[in-house]
Amino acid sequence: MSAAREALTISLRDGRTLGYAEYGLADGRPLLVFHGSPGARLQVRAAHGPALARGLRIIAPDRPGIGLSTRLPGRRIADWPDDVRELADALGLDRFPVVGVSGGGPYAAACAWRLPDRVVRAGIVSGVAPPGHGPRLCSGLRRRERGLVDLGLGTTWLMRAVLAVGALPCRRWTAQVFAHVRALASPADRAILDRPEVAECLIAAMQEAFRQGGQGPADEFLLLARPWTFRPEEIRVAVRLWHGDADRIVPVEMGRYLAAAIPNCQAEFIPGAGHYVVFDRIGPILDAMTE
Repeated sequence: MSAAREALTISLRDGRTLGYAEYGLADGRPLLVFHGSPGARLQVRAAHGPALARGLRIIAPDRPGIGLSTRLPGRRIADWPDDVRELADALGLDRFPVVGVSGGGPYAAACAWRLPDRVVRAGIVSGVAPPGHGPRLCSGLRRRERGLVDLGLGTTWLMRAVLAVGALPCRRWTAQVFAHVRALASPADRAILDRPEVAECLIAAMQEAFRQGGQGPADEFLLLARPWTFRPEEIRVAVRLWHGDADRIVPVEMGRYLAAAIPNCQAEFIPGAGHYVVFDRIGPILDAMTE
């Protein structure tokens, strides 16, 4: 049995460090998984057992400014495939599937668009659409929290200030922050968040997300509110998409937009499922991405 390795790094050509974790079988078939926002590589911890059972090697990198990865000021979503290419080269991976969850969805789409010679298929789970399509991100939050998010996204300096202040409680009092997230969750999501193994990996990932402070998470949120600089219609790699139709964080209309816009997309909209449906579908998603 292979043990999870959660503190791995490589040096990129520009001198930055890229952190990543590996789950499943060390010499198994590779699958790259991109975490949500805010999140980090440890969000993928729950997939270790299912990956082992399937002989898969899951590689979960931190994006710049998150966890163990050096921040890259001014980065774009469309820049992420360059880091993924270097990581794949360093690990000796020729062709591989990728999957992105929630805020990681745009990054999986970017790799499918930019790396068709390397990415065999892409997956998007509860993924965010480009701005201007479907309801606003976080439209399912209560009015007070939604107002804070909208204000932050509309005022860059304020978003950065809020997350700079919030970084300390997210690192030191993560369980309390998670309890607040759970309290805001829909009944469908709350049932998943109540599972000890889910809570454990999400709490660990939140601590890692703010390891370097709030600027990396701020970069993530601001990028989700800006154009991707590529169009989903330009993706030629086959894409699998999963989205709960009761998602109150990333509304299902975003998933429906992506399913219609991406030329070769097979979508599944799950009745009654919320934003954290990925934890109920780990096995089927792994099967679909590595068939």
